Amino acid sequence: MSFATRLAPLPLLAALCAPALAADYSAADYEVGSVLFCDTKAQAERFVTLFAGDAEAAVVAVNAEVQNPTACALMDVAFMRGSQVGTVRHADNTFEIVRILVVGLSTASRVKPVRPAAYFSLFSIKEYGV
Repeated sequence: MSFATRLAPLPLLAALCAPALAADYSAADYEVGSVLFCDTKAQAERFVTLFAGDAEAAVVAVNAEVQNPTACALMDVAFMRGSQVGTVRHADNTFEIVRILVVGLSTASRVKPVRPAAYFSLFSIKEYGV
């Protein structure tokens, strides 16, 4: 099963109403972009450990390790950020691990609403030595 099939399309009204029910997320704004999302925090952490410049290769490696071809994916989606659940570092990079709620698939012409689904994602943060 692919990530696209896991994110089942919904009628627009249902997709607009459902995120308001998720107390962990702000319904005020959503973001659209290409993001990594994983089923678990541990999978997102493992992605960072395996990442050496090729994100797709790291996704394939994580999915192979957990024996689940859809554990992590890189896709263009509409999502809302939830709470930060951790920080992970690798080499000179630092990432915050954040719960996200995926609410749509981004296509060339529009964002297609999907049944909201919660995942873990990574966002790069800049750290400065003091």
